[in-house]
Amino acid sequence: MGTARRPQPGKMPLKLRAIRTRLGLSQEQMASRLSDVPSPPQPGHISRFELGMREPSLLVLLAYARLAGISMDLLVDDELELPKHFPKSKK
Repeated sequence: MGTARRPQPGKMPLKLRAIRTRLGLSQEQMASRLSDVPSPPQPGHISRFELGMREPSLLVLLAYARLAGISMDLLVDDELELPKHFPKSKK
């Protein structure tokens, strides 16, 4: 077994930061919004997600997508761009 990191979508860190900033949230506020996720991220994790140093779990990615009111595939597919405006989320 290798120790190499598995491939990660290259644009995902930028998309996660874009979601947080478009929602007008600090890293602490984003961590708070994700607190319902099993093993919720801490504020420091949010920074590492946005820098591409740490990969969020699938449940965290799902929570990001739900907060933004978008489909999760927009986060992980580098060929897809985030919409300019997010639809109103249900939360």
